[in-house]
Amino acid sequence: MNPWWLLTGLALLAGCGEAPKDTVAPAAKPALTVTTTTPQLLDWPQVLKASGNIAAWQEAVIGPEISNYRITEVRASVGDIVKKGQVLARIAPETVESEVAEMRASVAEAAATLAEARANHERAQQLTAKGFYSAQQSTQTQTAADTALARLNAAKARLQSAELKRSKATVLAPDDGIISARSATVGTLTQPGQELFRLIRGGRLEWRAEVTAAEVARLKPGQSATLVSPNGDTIEGVVRAVAPTVDPQTLNALVYVDLPAAAGKLSAGMFARGEFRLGQSLALTLPQAAVLLREGFAYVFRIEGGKVVQTKTATGRRSGEQIEIIDGSGLDEKSQVVASGVGFLTDGDTVRIVPAQP
Repeated sequence: MNPWWLLTGLALLAGCGEAPKDTVAPAAKPALTVTTTTPQLLDWPQVLKASGNIAAWQEAVIGPEISNYRITEVRASVGDIVKKGQVLARIAPETVESEVAEMRASVAEAAATLAEARANHERAQQLTAKGFYSAQQSTQTQTAADTALARLNAAKARLQSAELKRSKATVLAPDDGIISARSATVGTLTQPGQELFRLIRGGRLEWRAEVTAAEVARLKPGQSATLVSPNGDTIEGVVRAVAPTVDPQTLNALVYVDLPAAAGKLSAGMFARGEFRLGQSLALTLPQAAVLLREGFAYVFRIEGGKVVQTKTATGRRSGEQIEIIDGSGLDEKSQVVASGVGFLTDGDTVRIVPAQP
């Protein structure tokens, strides 16, 4: 064999036996820049959330007090603010006026009859004293005078009744308030029990909140309540009464909350949500930006040795940008947690801490 080829083969074998050169190590994952915060122990109000409808505090049903009379004028409509004694509608008074005139004539006739009976009785007494009339005749004239007096009193009572009926020809507001419904129409005849108007007394509204049977025992008159109207306005109220019974079907109880007169943006029939303030209690809190909501659970990222540790927790009350940590898995006021940007972190990430911007 040619020695040149032998030497070449030996060189190739020697080259294959050399140690591999050093490979380049993969680049380390860069550390994320984060700011940190610590949980704060704050004295927070305890609240009970509820929902319910807005309703009138009291609603008066206004109807005619005389029947079979025609309505001639309607002077109030839905939404009008009225005062006590204000005219809402008028009823044709012609028939009533004729009844009053007739009763006045009856009174005058009865008065004349009484005067005549009394004069006859006086003459009878004089003639009896002279022996011309018997005692029985004098008694008869006395009876006639008493009967005439009774008839006069009856006629006066009928006159008073007719005048009262005439006064009812005007439908008046029984109290200050707001007209919430109107069915009175010019030209219709009034009927017994007919509804002409509905009046929200005093313009007062209330929130009828529904709470569970277990929660109703925690509420009492005088407690504060906060409502959120459908348009987002916040309204303060006070518990007026708590229903003594629980609905057997829904197992809920009603709580009546008085609303201020300034709650003009609310209307009866609206649905509103709110909460009752039950007192104060300590709460361990974090900014809401420090809590990650993922797959139905809440997490925070603790700082340990330059890395983050994902910690499962449970949340409770909220106030502004703060949220209560109920089960913090060892979190306390000295724990350092990532303050924001938690959605970009995973368990075990290396982080670089920088001071928070003022």
